[in-house]
Amino acid sequence: MTTRLVQLLEQGQSAWLDNLQRGYLTSGHLQSLIDDGVRGLTSNPTIFQKAIQQSTDYDQQFAHLLSQSHSVVDAYWQMVIDDISAAADLFYPVFESSGGIDGYVSVEVDPHLA
Repeated sequence: MTTRLVQLLEQGQSAWLDNLQRGYLTSGHLQSLIDDGVRGLTSNPTIFQKAIQQSTDYDQQFAHLLSQSHSVVDAYWQMVIDDISAAADLFYPVFESSGGIDGYVSVEVDPHLA
């Protein structure tokens, strides 16, 4: 069965997800979306802030990072990098099969760092 996302791709349009949260990674939901035709992912600090505040998925890692004397900001960015890296691993087959046209995962730079 061809999904609407695959139909979009056949018309030259790649659908990207504009949301990432750890539960998508640990539950297999992101892989299901990729299997259904999602071709890439982007996120931003606001999306991650909501994901961190609205679940307990990050609590253990956050506490661990703080116990290792990481600042709150450094702990936050480590969790973001971990999620972005895990998502990139899932999208790598899309990157390869598309010849590098799709399969990217990105996160906006914190405006304070730009």
